[in-house]
Amino acid sequence: MNLGTLSLVLAGVSLNTAAQFLLKAGTRSLGQFQTGDRAALDFFIAAALNGYVLAGLVCYVASFGLWLAVLSRLEVSLAYPLLSIGYVFSALAAYYLFGEPLTPHKIAGIALILLGVGVLSQSR
Repeated sequence: MNLGTLSLVLAGVSLNTAAQFLLKAGTRSLGQFQTGDRAALDFFIAAALNGYVLAGLVCYVASFGLWLAVLSRLEVSLAYPLLSIGYVFSALAAYYLFGEPLTPHKIAGIALILLGVGVLSQSR
């Protein structure tokens, strides 16, 4: 895999991770999802008008475009597992942005994911 393709993968995964955190920020401001009567409809209308949610959707669309570029360059059997880098980005971002704990189990999982991605990137 060349540097350009790796850059596309990392940019796409970064945008996907950003989308998750923007959506989380949006749901924090909306409150917990409720069912019944009009509660669900009101929630989705408020979400559709929420700046964080809209920014998250923009990030998703951009990451989708980058993913198409990645798939045009790599086999699916290599490209799809590279998305697991998103778990690493998410765990680190959650630690720094939301103060979520980075436990020894999470660190071990991150190390295994990075090892797996490294092994896969060497396959031909």
